[in-house]
Amino acid sequence: MTVGLLHPGAMGAAVGAQLVANGVRTLWVEDGRGTATRRRAEEAGLVAVPGLGGLAECSIVVSICPPASSLDVAQAVAATDFQGVYLDANAISPGHARQIETLFAERGGVAVVDGGVVGPPPHKPGTSRLYLSGPGDAVGEIHDLFAPTTLQPVVLEGPVGQASALKLSFATYNKISYALAAQAYALAEHHGVHNELRDLAGAVMPNTPFGKPDQIATAGQRAWRWEGEMAEIGAACVDASVPDDMLRAAEGTFAAWTAFKNDETVTLHQLLAALHKAL
Repeated sequence: MTVGLLHPGAMGAAVGAQLVANGVRTLWVEDGRGTATRRRAEEAGLVAVPGLGGLAECSIVVSICPPASSLDVAQAVAATDFQGVYLDANAISPGHARQIETLFAERGGVAVVDGGVVGPPPHKPGTSRLYLSGPGDAVGEIHDLFAPTTLQPVVLEGPVGQASALKLSFATYNKISYALAAQAYALAEHHGVHNELRDLAGAVMPNTPFGKPDQIATAGQRAWRWEGEMAEIGAACVDASVPDDMLRAAEGTFAAWTAFKNDETVTLHQLLAALHKAL
């Protein structure tokens, strides 16, 4: 089997490394990618092809990219000669997942599986799950592909859109909690009770970003992706006749942190300062 992976970011490279470790020849497209992406792909053992046309030999293509790019990536693959199973494993709304399904249905020859990755890059067992929904045979093929890896596949009953709905429902609580914690600490810092809030939250809610505020810094590193994810969740909420106000507010919080993309040295103090400047 040959699998195509678009594109090896932190999550994608870890997923690709798991496939390679289980003997799956895994391709990535080097055209337009930067030095950091190339390094991750090489470390993961991925095989470079110059352009999307090289994916025609793949039986499966896995899309793991920023949410805002998911439709563009799908359209680019749909313009190639690829015939197989297309797994969209991005944090997109159920409506956008169905839009990608329709895109490939109109072209023909490709089965779309809806996927949602929950958890960190799957470097070790028991940390990350891949939820799947869509056509039974295609879902089964994706399940069997990942079953031997540390990314645990979980099949949901139902059509394309179900996996995305579960992923975004979980992300709503999980990621907004970082934005809420930052909001609380920004307020406390302004009034000079930052350390007291840290002590109180640590005693009452010890295993949360509120109780361990240094964890908020990790959200700063990933805010460039989370901003788009909040937009996707907001769109899903509107489709479900649920208010999207909190999602739009969280989107604004993460937008204030996009300058810290992949910055492992960013501190909570820097993130709080960025929030104050955003007003």
